[in-house]
Amino acid sequence: MRRRGFLAGVGGALLLGGAGAYGWRSATGSMSDYAARVGAMRAPLPADPAAKDFVRYATLAANGHNTQPWRFHAEEGVIAILPDFSRATRVVDPDDHHLFVSLGCAAENLAIAAAASGRPGAAQTDAEGGIRFVYSAGAASADALFAAIPRRQSTRAVYDGRPVSATDMETMRKAAEVPGVRLVLLSERARIDRLRDLVVAGNDAQMHDRAFLAELKQWLRFNPRDAAESGDGLFAASSGSPVLPRVLGRLAFDTFFAANAENEKYARQIDSSAGIAVFLAEREDKAHWIAVGRACQRFALAATGLGIKHAFINQPVEVKSLRPELATLVGEPGTRPDIVMRFGYGPEMPFSPRRSVEEVLA
Repeated sequence: MRRRGFLAGVGGALLLGGAGAYGWRSATGSMSDYAARVGAMRAPLPADPAAKDFVRYATLAANGHNTQPWRFHAEEGVIAILPDFSRATRVVDPDDHHLFVSLGCAAENLAIAAAASGRPGAAQTDAEGGIRFVYSAGAASADALFAAIPRRQSTRAVYDGRPVSATDMETMRKAAEVPGVRLVLLSERARIDRLRDLVVAGNDAQMHDRAFLAELKQWLRFNPRDAAESGDGLFAASSGSPVLPRVLGRLAFDTFFAANAENEKYARQIDSSAGIAVFLAEREDKAHWIAVGRACQRFALAATGLGIKHAFINQPVEVKSLRPELATLVGEPGTRPDIVMRFGYGPEMPFSPRRSVEEVLA
């Protein structure tokens, strides 16, 4: 569920390119054109939305590596959300845990958008991780989370260090109440520092895993043209990294993406955060992973509505050997932590791309 960027030093790769301004623009595309495209995906719902409009809002949900591992099938009164295993990340997510969490995030967006538009319903999860959202006409339900759907983003930047009030912490905690899911909020600096050390240890292990790096590289989008054309992946500008032509971007990744600098970056980002949210399911199965997705999406939307940013730092979950220490740190020994998210006050960043509704409808 996190986005990764480049070192600031990647700008040195610019010296390798001899393209003029026109050639550079042709190779990278325009940020203004890109912004118009992603803005259209995040436009308000029409007064009388159809199923495809709800699907569009569902696709704005958080998801691992921005792979968008879902397919939707719409019938009268029913929208099914199905896993798309062709978009699985087998190295970082070998048991498809993040994939099913991502489906839960999409299901929550779908349910909130439908209820707010006078189409209330309920999502049902089967044993294989498929989701059926059954809805009908009814009274529109006012929900502050609805307005946050098109504005939510994972903000992978340094925050300003300001604390979040106890009232806002409680608002986010209550929003994330989903049966079968526990949420632990860390705001004490000593515990945050211990979690930071686990994130750095996990990141260091991943940075020395060639298979992990190869998989990550597949999902990187180095410029607005590539991000718009693919509609998915980890857009460099969304992490504050420089826009580069694809060839230079891939070369820069191989040359400048190094463990020490990435570890330092994550440490700075966590040190600047107000707190950490850790989500844990009561059981290890697909239905509960989906429930975790619904809970963390609700938390992220509540944070967005309060002007609070968030970003995923899931390394201690993804590196299996670190899970027991993380579980002990949050007072849940013997359980498997599912999602780790930092939060605080930070800047606006470019939105990540999304595929069109037509591409995700089965």
